[in-house]
Amino acid sequence: MNYDCLIIDDEKLLADSTAEYFNLFGIHTAVVYSAQECRQFFKEHSADLLLLDINLGDSSGFELCRELRKETEIPILFISARSSNDDQMIAFHMGGDDYVQKPYSLSVLCAKVKAVLKRCRRTESAAYSDSWLTVDFQSRQVQAGGKNVRLTALEFKLLSYLIQNADRTVAKQELFEQIWEDKFTGDGTLNVHIRKIREAIEREPGSPEYIITVWGDGYRFHGGKL
Repeated sequence: MNYDCLIIDDEKLLADSTAEYFNLFGIHTAVVYSAQECRQFFKEHSADLLLLDINLGDSSGFELCRELRKETEIPILFISARSSNDDQMIAFHMGGDDYVQKPYSLSVLCAKVKAVLKRCRRTESAAYSDSWLTVDFQSRQVQAGGKNVRLTALEFKLLSYLIQNADRTVAKQELFEQIWEDKFTGDGTLNVHIRKIREAIEREPGSPEYIITVWGDGYRFHGGKL
């Protein structure tokens, strides 16, 4: 069976109440309480989005994310009571698409999950291709230098948006609102994702040819327009 969302959290009461709330609002949600239960879940079911706690009884959410990223590119949103910048940086480095701090508002989290699901299911019809970089928006495949590269769902969305606005400076605030659908996403979050995209697609990430920083304004994709 396919679920819209899978919650992986050893705080059973919170996980169960979150799933119950999501199901009331039309997000078909399942719950598991450990990394091992998550592995077993994916042997029989699938999900379009994960809410993953960092502190699991039998494992670390970071390690589980690293393991899952070998098999899937579906959005992974970390949920945790830990609030340090280091934890957030590690979450993004491991392949997380967002970081939600506990205690969270059920209504806000529900809206965020709905927005991510809508964004990731949106069908794109165009593709970008040049002698080095190919991005197929429909199949969500990216190649650089003839080799397949892996991007998270949010990184792919960010790259796609920049390409579709090629040769125009896209303000950071616009990216926060269009990609995260959140006016208050921080510069640090954006910078981490831009760096990871550059590492994946640029010939020399330290001297980018595609994603150009426009200091004080935002970013510009330098390439042919679609």
